[in-house]
Amino acid sequence: MPRPFPDRHHPLPLPAALVALVLAVLTALLGPGATPARAATLTEVTGFGSNPGNLQMFRYVPDGLPAGRPLVVALHGCTQSAAGFYDDTGWNSWADRYGFALLLPQQRSANNATSCFNWFQSGDTARGQGEALSVKQMVDRMTADYGSDTARVYVTGLSAGGAMTSALAAAYPDVFAGAAVVAGIPAGCATSLLDAYTCMNPGRNLSAAQWGDKVRAADPGYTGPRPVVSVWHGSADTTVAPANMTELVEQWTDVHGTDATPEVSDTVAGHPHRVYRDAAGRDVVETYSLTGMPHGQAVDPGTGADQCGIAGQYFPDVNLCASRRIAAFWGLAGTTDPGPDPDPDPDPEPTPACFTATNYAQVAAGRAHQSLGFVYANGSNQAMGLYNIFTTHTLAETAPGYFELADAGCPPQ
Repeated sequence: MPRPFPDRHHPLPLPAALVALVLAVLTALLGPGATPARAATLTEVTGFGSNPGNLQMFRYVPDGLPAGRPLVVALHGCTQSAAGFYDDTGWNSWADRYGFALLLPQQRSANNATSCFNWFQSGDTARGQGEALSVKQMVDRMTADYGSDTARVYVTGLSAGGAMTSALAAAYPDVFAGAAVVAGIPAGCATSLLDAYTCMNPGRNLSAAQWGDKVRAADPGYTGPRPVVSVWHGSADTTVAPANMTELVEQWTDVHGTDATPEVSDTVAGHPHRVYRDAAGRDVVETYSLTGMPHGQAVDPGTGADQCGIAGQYFPDVNLCASRRIAAFWGLAGTTDPGPDPDPDPDPEPTPACFTATNYAQVAAGRAHQSLGFVYANGSNQAMGLYNIFTTHTLAETAPGYFELADAGCPPQ
């Protein structure tokens, strides 16, 4: 039997029965204590469908949010709560700033002793079944109540929530436009508790095609667009092995019909960052390997424009805000002006740097890329026309490495 992975900071006594062993294994997948609710605006919703997974539904909708705005689904880790994950990750601040709704499913201890999402049970990850269907029903309730844009629904999660994120992206490609797997595991890795041991550490090593087939099998016959995927993993994670990031890249690049060779290799706040593009030059997979970081989700507490979160165990401060970067990868950052920030920063956001040059020069400077003779802005992927020395555009760097067209003026109008 595979060995359990207890919390190395707070060793647990050796279990004496199978129930205790299961508790240790699942707590190891993400073991921070539940964070008390601190956000009075987070609201529980009942009556959202048959709820075969017996989950709870929480939502946050910024005041005055119009119809047609994006929706982000955020899945907590083991022993955590929806309210704690909402605050600690910083997703609440981005919902206010960029104008999107948040949906936070919550596990019940009746389903799982340590409140982990059951990512390793096929009856909870398959399309139309269990917890996966419960989350889908929650999304349907949000679109019915608030008119959320069904073309801009995204899902993210940490550890057990990250593994469930993989499963949801595979099972519901027609629902989710993007996913972000944080300290998680590829879709289809485990179908039982025993499988979960191996998937966590050391991880499974399959070919890209084998991983891709697991995604395709989750919704047979589907031929539409697949979610773009952002993958985050600490290089010092001893709970979920960093090798899982490599397997996730192989899985989702194969699904998108490209290879696992990055088109962009750079560093952000000292952490290696890679971007993988499809044949059309679109960013479809990205990774952040967080140098020296243990199991958890990266935060960067503070009042700066790109800072977020509350530091704590499993929310390490590594000078990089994962939720902000994920929002940018999905194209959510800077997509709207939702009105005054209810908790404004003491210092105004700096005016983005703008660059006016030919398409050829923009590509040469690393602000854009070309594919099949056409040029696209890095980050936003906005079309800029032909790759030549005659067409000129202005690009604004609205976040590090993220460029938007600003021909009408800087900042972008």
